[in-house]
Amino acid sequence: MASFIIRLFSNSLALWIAYLLVPGLIVNRGITGFVLAGLVLGLLNLTVKPILKFISAPIIILTLGIFSLIINGFLLWLVSYFLDFVVIQTYGALVWSTIIVSLANIVITTASKAITNQND
Repeated sequence: MASFIIRLFSNSLALWIAYLLVPGLIVNRGITGFVLAGLVLGLLNLTVKPILKFISAPIIILTLGIFSLIINGFLLWLVSYFLDFVVIQTYGALVWSTIIVSLANIVITTASKAITNQND
């Protein structure tokens, strides 16, 4: 449960960072919008992403993991599809948002694991 809360926080923060850096990404409703979008992204990562990664494993191996960004971009697009207050205006905004959200999640998750392991 704690890891899901960390992932929710990580997704919400990553979306906020992407919102600040990418002009074509719009998230309305303030902090509530970021938390809801982070929650939906977290649920998609928990349910849909493992299936997509399993199906596309040969492509992921062939591209040395780069295809994972395509999967992440698709999941981010699904968030904007399901939530009307999250708008991705262009494909360029989708690409840059995906890269920023992926990098931010890596940094935040790594930092939280380091902090958690340090306290154990």
